[in-house]
Amino acid sequence: MSLQFHPRTGYFSMVPMRAIWLGAIAVLAGCGERERLTFPTENPGSGSGPITEIFQPDAADTVVAGGAPLLIQGRSRDPDGVHMIFFEIGGVNEAFSPLDGGGADEVSFGLQLSTADHSGDTAFVRIYAVDVLGDTGHAAFRQIRIR
Repeated sequence: MSLQFHPRTGYFSMVPMRAIWLGAIAVLAGCGERERLTFPTENPGSGSGPITEIFQPDAADTVVAGGAPLLIQGRSRDPDGVHMIFFEIGGVNEAFSPLDGGGADEVSFGLQLSTADHSGDTAFVRIYAVDVLGDTGHAAFRQIRIR
């Protein structure tokens, strides 16, 4: 008794030659170049954050008289939609909560900064925004010297 398995001859002889040729042609046709399946993806956005501009005061370094309230106005724009605008104020005892942009393409803002009892101080204003995709934009700065 042998434990070796011998290959059987004539295994494919039962299959008609025409079926073998059709199978070979199907395999070769399937290996050719064909259009691949693609799946839609979400718009990844521009990859850059919102553009923030300060219109008032219009100069980067501004001198104002003490006692009068100072209005800081500007806007943030992004085609992906503005999510939040953040306000950082230094040099004076002022703070502002972030402004929810609600996904709008353009959001205007206005802050009233008190200059009372701050004669001789310098206020540093930094404003930046984040779009709905989480991209942070470049900040807009103002240095305000109070006389």
